[in-house]
Amino acid sequence: MTTGELTVGVGSGAAELASTDMVLNIGPQHPSTHGVLRLKLALDGERVMRAEPIVGYMHRGAEKLFEVRDYRQIIVLANRHDWLSAFSNELGVVLAVERMLGLEVPQRAVWLRTLMAELNRVLNHLMFLGSYPLEIGAITPVFYAFRERETIQAVMEEAAGGRMHFMFNRVGGLKEDVPAGWTGRVRQAVADVRRRMPAIDDLIRDNEIFLARTKGVGVLSPEAAQSYGVSGPVARASGVDFDLRRDEPYLAYGELQGVLRVVIHTAGDCHARFSCLLDQVYISLDLVDACLDRLASISGPIGVRLPKVVKAPEGHTYAWTENPLGLNGYYLVSRGEKTPWRLKLRSASYGNVQALASLLPGCLLPDLVAILGSMFFVVGDIDK
Repeated sequence: MTTGELTVGVGSGAAELASTDMVLNIGPQHPSTHGVLRLKLALDGERVMRAEPIVGYMHRGAEKLFEVRDYRQIIVLANRHDWLSAFSNELGVVLAVERMLGLEVPQRAVWLRTLMAELNRVLNHLMFLGSYPLEIGAITPVFYAFRERETIQAVMEEAAGGRMHFMFNRVGGLKEDVPAGWTGRVRQAVADVRRRMPAIDDLIRDNEIFLARTKGVGVLSPEAAQSYGVSGPVARASGVDFDLRRDEPYLAYGELQGVLRVVIHTAGDCHARFSCLLDQVYISLDLVDACLDRLASISGPIGVRLPKVVKAPEGHTYAWTENPLGLNGYYLVSRGEKTPWRLKLRSASYGNVQALASLLPGCLLPDLVAILGSMFFVVGDIDK
């Protein structure tokens, strides 16, 4: 920490303060529960004058590791950059490889993927819906959020075998079919979560103290959101009307347009970002029910038989998905070998955190944590 000099004038009896800005490091310890980030702040009293997010403390070189793994092995690495969206991360990789191979995935696998992607979205959002109020002093919501997470987690774990890193996607489909009676248990879990979600909603959304900490705080304009590449719920809370599931449908989303609703808020503040996340949970639960209805009439295989060694033909492609935190893309370049020549990752959290450089200046120090937590990022997704 560095501070300026203090001088006192004696001519008129009034004290004169001549000082430079204070430079304050926030981090690189955990400023929240979602990874290691460092913020370099210049403060004038309690007001932030400049902010520089410094990333890279968790860098694991995932993109270079992709290049020395075959296409089946890459999935286990892609699982981990956003550890709250593991299923969706896997999905982007297999969609890119399947596009290169020209594979048509069986319909049962397509609908199961869609269903599990939405369950994963609910898991992701519930984590932030519990942890964000906790970061600004509200303890109770995290217990409600984790109760609902465990309900969804139980059915995801039953199908995939993993709690965080599901490893359920495969090139050409899924690892295996779901257990007998699983869809009924999912329907019950969804009904339980939907019934209990108003407890979280009523507890926090219109809470007097929560409103005071979030309403009008950290306003991100739609122009700034787009210029920084912000996407997902954070961008839609600023009025950016874009959702890949509607605007460029993949998986079964093209057939779910009657159920899929895109949540748009225009305030662009911390409260709008929280509300956008909360509203999205209800929609994802509706999408899961729609997938269950369709799966009841679809049988057949859940994967395509592939050779022991998968080699993507020479060429390149880009596959992107609407991950829980925003747009996630994989740019795959192949030279016809069993490993990619290049697999570039475009992660949602990276764009979200870059906006802090323009969002934080002008705010008061007590509002910094409220703004930081409302940008909904996972630091592993930034550092990759």
